Amino acid sequence: MREMLFDDDAGVRSCNRSAGGSDDSAKHDRGGPCARHYLTRPRSPPSRLLKFLLMTPVLQTTRLILRPLELADAEQVQIIFPHWEIVRYLANRVPWPYPPDGAYKYYRDIALPAVAREEEWHWMLSLKSKPEQIIGGVTLRRKENENRGFWLGLPWQGRGLITEACEVVTDYWFDVLKFPLLRVAKAVPNVASRRISENQGMRLVRHEEREYVSGRFMSEIWEITAEEWRARKPRDEK
Repeated sequence: MREMLFDDDAGVRSCNRSAGGSDDSAKHDRGGPCARHYLTRPRSPPSRLLKFLLMTPVLQTTRLILRPLELADAEQVQIIFPHWEIVRYLANRVPWPYPPDGAYKYYRDIALPAVAREEEWHWMLSLKSKPEQIIGGVTLRRKENENRGFWLGLPWQGRGLITEACEVVTDYWFDVLKFPLLRVAKAVPNVASRRISENQGMRLVRHEEREYVSGRFMSEIWEITAEEWRARKPRDEK
């Protein structure tokens, strides 16, 4: 996740397989997000914890469930996240070697407080076929040039799952949060991540150097506007 510091739009393995596959975007009613993406929220009076979790809704795609981050998720993430192939193109704020309590402290001290301030939106990814297993994460954030980030565990790379997740959270960014522009940053060597931006109709706007876990690299800044995002979808999906 660089993004465990889902810092930039990186975190997939930089090889041809890791960005592969097409995405399955759900249909939308004109003028609003699709009910297929946004699952029904509980109607009972929310407890303090439930109210907190509802700041980030549950989303779904054809193959995935995206549910709000919880502190208890750290146990699974600590096992599948700290691999060099995942972290090497993440921001150098991710500690490496990764400490044994790295996921827990990041979620407790950084991610969940940012969610409470409504500065970030974090989802854990699971396959619908095995919803109890966390396979990765995706984040939206109010941060200049770094609005979306993601990571995916090695066993699930190369299936187009991150593309699928990015489709639904980008819908959420524009259709629900109502931001006019999405910008993402990624290391130039991270070809797999770049292909996701290309396939989603984003455009490269500039280059700048950034520090990553694996060193200093030239980075690309990609962007797309809300109007451009909606225009790329077939009429029956808007």
